[in-house]
Amino acid sequence: MPQRIGVLALQGDFAKHQAMLRLLRIETVLVKKPKDLPGCEGLIIPGGESTTLTKLIQKCNMYDPIREFTEKHPIMGTCAGAIMVASRVDDQRIEPLQLIDISVTRNAYGRQIDSFVTHVDVPFLKGSERFKAVFIRAPEIRNVGSQVVVLMELNGNPIMVQERNVLALTFHPELTSDPRIHEYFIEHFFTAQALL
Repeated sequence: MPQRIGVLALQGDFAKHQAMLRLLRIETVLVKKPKDLPGCEGLIIPGGESTTLTKLIQKCNMYDPIREFTEKHPIMGTCAGAIMVASRVDDQRIEPLQLIDISVTRNAYGRQIDSFVTHVDVPFLKGSERFKAVFIRAPEIRNVGSQVVVLMELNGNPIMVQERNVLALTFHPELTSDPRIHEYFIEHFFTAQALL
């Protein structure tokens, strides 16, 4: 099990991810500069505003350090974080990290007023309960590469995908009381069978 997981804390709901990890008894580091990454065994990029995240990652010189970190460590991007880890985004203002072979469309489900909650089947998670998925100005994964595994779908559209040690989710698992997505990130990626 990991001793310490970083949460990118430049903007967005990083505190909710930190609280979920603490619930699972995982030490967290709020990552704001490249010097915060050493010692972390994984990284979460939270939801927020992807154009703002682009500017802040650029300002803090975090692009190359995050890419280098991902070569040896798992990373999870949720909502805006999924946009940032994608290979292609429909908005030229965003510079994605290009960590997973997916194409993403911003705000595909509508504006803030169109946010919604739904329950989704999660056969790969512990327990039989459906997962309560919270979508807030959510992006949509339009295309996935041949090496990308689709873990969750909603109405036939991928909402959680994985390629090797990178997870991308278009919803907010940290805004529920259900820790199973974070447990999956921890348990799946920190075992001998971690990489698909």
